[in-house]
Amino acid sequence: MTPAPRQLLADLFTAAVNAAQPEHCIPRFLPPPPKGRTLVIGAGKASAAMGQALERHWPGALSGLIITRYGYAVPCERIEIIEAAHPVPDEAGRAAAERMLNLVQGLTADDLVICLISGGGSALMPLPGAGVTLADKQAINRGLLASGATISEMNCVRRHLSAIKGGRLAAACHPARVVNLLISDVPGDNPMDIASGPTVVDPTTCADALDIIRRYGITLPAGAQQLLDSGRGETLKPGAPELAKVSTHLIATPQMALEAAAAVARQAGITPIILGDSIEGEARDVGKVMAGIALQVRQHGQPFPPPCVLLSGGETTVTVRGQGRGGRNVEFLLALALGLNGAPGIHAVAGDTDGVDGLEEIAGATISPDTLSRAWAKGIRPRDALDNNDGHGFFEALGDSLVTGPTLTNVNDFRAILVM
Repeated sequence: MTPAPRQLLADLFTAAVNAAQPEHCIPRFLPPPPKGRTLVIGAGKASAAMGQALERHWPGALSGLIITRYGYAVPCERIEIIEAAHPVPDEAGRAAAERMLNLVQGLTADDLVICLISGGGSALMPLPGAGVTLADKQAINRGLLASGATISEMNCVRRHLSAIKGGRLAAACHPARVVNLLISDVPGDNPMDIASGPTVVDPTTCADALDIIRRYGITLPAGAQQLLDSGRGETLKPGAPELAKVSTHLIATPQMALEAAAAVARQAGITPIILGDSIEGEARDVGKVMAGIALQVRQHGQPFPPPCVLLSGGETTVTVRGQGRGGRNVEFLLALALGLNGAPGIHAVAGDTDGVDGLEEIAGATISPDTLSRAWAKGIRPRDALDNNDGHGFFEALGDSLVTGPTLTNVNDFRAILVM
């Protein structure tokens, strides 16, 4: 028997999140213990849980330092866990990143560094480059977040304004062996974009970062401008000898999460269709396009007959013009609901797999055929909410917010549109 639409959508989201839990992903990627020390470092929303899983399965001695988001710490016995701010960095993150960079100094060729990186690590390790202050980084970060820039573009800028990203952390570990275990939250799963690549090479340049700054009309503080103009913000490039002993493993990705959700759909007798794991663009535009696809399925059985569920991942963007509460998943859903215009038999869920959509402690929301009518009955005008970038306010008023609390993992956004 097929569950009720809302329950099925919740089950799909849960399956996607569970597929990326560190306890399931870490053990099979652990390297053998070294002759020397084992040092664990890392940053990201999932990294504390990754550290806990590593401790449970590691056969020898280890020590280390991990930075995670406030509220995302889990108890570890040998790894120190520090909490800091995300998405706008704070002093706790800066100080912890500086400690981490100092911690890896003086290692030998017999030592092993296991680096646990997940989404959010870029903001959690805000160690500014020469001439750049934390306040500068905060201002630039806010500008990028509101600009509509893609995550790849934002991370290109961050890498070149950092003293720890763009391979610099791995270079500081030299000559020790470095094993990167990454949980991807970025479209395309490129390691240099996961937490801005602190332990991997970066082929992009200061000139690329400057082009992005100009493209989005962001004003740089003088120190940041000088760092990029001078080329002193350049990162570690492919072939850098300091990174010759670095190996990288993607232990969880958005595609893996989508496949886990697809398996649950099949068990419920619903055909899953994975549209893509790296869909980008303005959230409201993606919502409008997805509405058109869902209506074609519902009305004409093309390109897939119902019942089916359209699954997708990736990271959309929101160009902030209003004064609402964001974020990208609820903006997508609001645009989707407007595009569907109450069409029968179509339900959807969208949420960030880390449990936080935008700046709110809300993962996302759900919609149903009566979403718009219930809003109008309450005197809420959906189009005005979308224009004000107030998806969270809209769905909270309807009681349709998806609240999970910290999930302790992060494989980007998850979207499911159920067509019955």
